[in-house]
Amino acid sequence: MFTGIIQALGTIRPLEGNYWQISCVRHPCEVIMGDLSYGDSVAVDGICLTVEEILKDGFIATASPETLRRTTLGKEQTEPKYVNLETSLRVGGKVGGHFVMGHVDGIGCMVSAQQTATAWEMTFTAPDAIAHYIVPKGSITVNGISLTVADYNPEISQFTVAVIPLTYVETNLSYLVNGSWVNLEGDILGKYVEKFLKFPTNTTREEVTPAFLAEHGYL
Repeated sequence: MFTGIIQALGTIRPLEGNYWQISCVRHPCEVIMGDLSYGDSVAVDGICLTVEEILKDGFIATASPETLRRTTLGKEQTEPKYVNLETSLRVGGKVGGHFVMGHVDGIGCMVSAQQTATAWEMTFTAPDAIAHYIVPKGSITVNGISLTVADYNPEISQFTVAVIPLTYVETNLSYLVNGSWVNLEGDILGKYVEKFLKFPTNTTREEVTPAFLAEHGYL
């Protein structure tokens, strides 16, 4: 599990087979490499990858066919690309963003990025697999970054986030251009709510009403 607070910027490049080499390029590598161990999980642009070999300034991981199909790693690239890096959340650690699983729901595309007096307003498309989890003022993960949805247009499946200058500069958002692909993950809380509300039709359950919630201590 992760929090969506990026710790370092790195590069990623494919090796033979399904192996990928991830290297730190900005910030002291100790942030990522300090106590990195074989088998650890690291979020790479929001994709949870397992460390299989540790290098001087990075590590090697494997991307499964499912990961390639569902994330930007499956998109053709001709040179190393910048990726956001975050090590897994430790028990008792600060959750500065929101709970991020590192399980990408789908790929979106940047539509526009406009600088305002205090932030960057960035708009992305959202595939059907994630669109129904997006709500204004809710959380969404873009390339592993925990962001708050400022606006959502369900008719064209596009959402806008307001990005503070620090986040824009310290992550790979500043390298995106119109048409850039990004990894998207919906809020895990929304997924569980959806799961619990979709009861089997042949099962008798009480209707979820304000009275039901109050009776069970939710109001």
